[in-house]
Parts: sequence; structure tokens; C-alpha cells
Amino acid sequence: MPVCDVYDLQGKKVDELKLPEGIFDSVVNVHALHQAIMMYQANLRQGNASTKERAEVSGGGKKPWRQKGTGRARAGSSRSPLWHGGGTTFGPHPKDFTYQVPRKVKIAALGASLNSKFKENDLCCVEQLKTSSDKTKDFVKILKNLKLTGKIIAVVESIDEKVFRVSRNIASLRMVRSCDVTAHDILQNKKLLITKSAFKDLLKRIQ
Repeated sequence: MPVCDVYDLQGKKVDELKLPEGIFDSVVNVHALHQAIMMYQANLRQGNASTKERAEVSGGGKKPWRQKGTGRARAGSSRSPLWHGGGTTFGPHPKDFTYQVPRKVKIAALGASLNSKFKENDLCCVEQLKTSSDKTKDFVKILKNLKLTGKIIAVVESIDEKVFRVSRNIASLRMVRSCDVTAHDILQNKKLLITKSAFKDLLKRIQ
């Protein structure tokens, strides 16, 4: 049975957490991850790119010149797409790109993202994430004790106001609740810092 070591904030091992065999001893489910990540990224798109067609461009109501006898090509409007300042042909318009994948795919992707971090030794589980200091530099020392570098996502069961306050100035750290975290959030960051209680909460979600 796969086992995850649990550390204190000084970087010393204090406990072990048994992980379900069906998820953490198997190959990473890349197919489910791909489907979920594509969905999350599509749902982030604003879809507000917009251009004006010839009917939407201001002006152009008067025929530029008479139909025949001038020697020039026929023209009905100065807002034709062929003219400078005219409308755009087949340009983008506001669009909703959001869609959903089945709930089971989201759960499988979340489990696969955790499995990926576990296999790459990028998952660090701590007994709890609390601090008595009001200094950001003291929280940075905690990250150094745990040997966490690069972009870090901290997953907690509930966000402690004091921890949030001292960690919010760390640009490479993002804190999120276990009930809100997604596979996309986890894979966006190099390291996953998670509390023991939050890990148990996630295991309930993916089983």
C-alpha cells in the first residue's frame, strides 16, 4: 500500500498516511487529465473578442456615386469590407466557450493530478499549517525547512487568517481550500503543500 510521509513545520517526519491502492499505485490517468484541463482552460476564456460587420459600422448610408456612367466600379456603400474603414468579413464575435465534462472525469483527473505529484516527489504533506509569527520571512523559513521551491500551491481544509496574512506576499505561493481545489490548480504549480486533514478530505472526494 502506498504511504505518504507527514512532516512537521521543521521538516521532520512525524507520521505516515496510507493512500488508496487503486489511485496511487497505478499509472497516471493522462486521458482524464487532458479532458479536465482542456475544460478548465476553455472555461477561463473570456470570449469577448468582437468586430463590426458592414451593417454595424457607422455611416455608409449614402451611395458613393451613381451606378453608371462614371467609369468606376459599382459601389453601394463606403462601409463595404473592400473599402478602408469598412466592416470586417467573418470576424470574431462574443462567444461562450464554457462546457462541462462528466463529474466522474473531474474526480478521476483530480486523483490523477495527486498521483502525478506523488510519483514525482512534488507532494509534501504536513501535520498542520499554522504560524505564531506575523512576519512573512518566518513563513518563508517554513518553506525552506520543507525544501519547497518554485511555484507552490498550499491546500488546506480551512484558510487560517493569520497564515493567509503572512503568506500572501509570497508571489510563488497560492493557498486554496481542499473543497475548491481542482486538477488544473494542482498541475499549474510545481510543488503541492497539503495538510493532513486536507489530504484526507481530498481522498474522500476522489474515492
